[in-house]
Amino acid sequence: MPVIASRRPSPIAWFIAPALLLFTLFFILPFAVMVAMSFFSSNPISNPNALVTTRHYQRFIEDSAGIFHDALWETLRIGLITTVISLLIGYPLAHWMARMQSRLGHALALMAVITPLLTGIVVRTFAWMTILQDKGVINTTLISWGVIGKPLPLMYNEFGTVVALVHIYVPFMVLTLIGVIGRIDERLEQAARSLGAGRVRAFVEVTLPLSLPGILAGSLLVFALSISAYVTPSLMGGTNVLTLPMLIAQQVGTSFNPGFAGALGVILLAVSLAIVIAYNRILARFAGEQGLA
Repeated sequence: MPVIASRRPSPIAWFIAPALLLFTLFFILPFAVMVAMSFFSSNPISNPNALVTTRHYQRFIEDSAGIFHDALWETLRIGLITTVISLLIGYPLAHWMARMQSRLGHALALMAVITPLLTGIVVRTFAWMTILQDKGVINTTLISWGVIGKPLPLMYNEFGTVVALVHIYVPFMVLTLIGVIGRIDERLEQAARSLGAGRVRAFVEVTLPLSLPGILAGSLLVFALSISAYVTPSLMGGTNVLTLPMLIAQQVGTSFNPGFAGALGVILLAVSLAIVIAYNRILARFAGEQGLA
């Protein structure tokens, strides 16, 4: 009889196994529990008589008051605005850092970008509260100068929430773009300029299309972090801003309704994935048109 040799796992498999185990335990398993809870009338562990139902999703769809729909739209709007502003701020900074010739200057600029990440989100949010509140630095200064007569509404609204989120997540955009832009050969842009293209046209037709993967990665990262943020919107928005993560926390901590909270989480994930797929296709089509031009 022929001897069948046993296949041993490759060394790469041993390196991948811990990461795969962590991904399964801390992402796939919690998400599966959340999905399962969204289809039960109550907690099946504490209540054996819990029934399988879709009433949590029906409650969201048949939202007559519009609270849940408004929370979803508010969440997506804040995420999109934060992503666009972070891209507009982060791309020029990342391009400047990637093209910087001085190693010392690059190291100092990189430290300036990374340093805010060493401070907790709660601390940075409270710092923005002291700046934007009615008796904060901005309003107090403007009133003392006689520029305004009463404090500007800079906090407890969408504006203050977006400002704080942009400050928190711009470093992620910059760090993502630096690596992509740094790998683009500067000689390509120089060749375009030597053929008669101006500085702006060479950037738009050469550097920008080649940096689209970084734009995609950075935008998706910032968008995902923004729509899942809880601390900053709750502190900066107060009662005037209601996002889906805040609503999920209320359903778990106040209403004790984990099934509906799970349904809200699934809906947020599904809508986010749809936006991500559409954004990815738009950028891919744009990159293809640039390559054919």
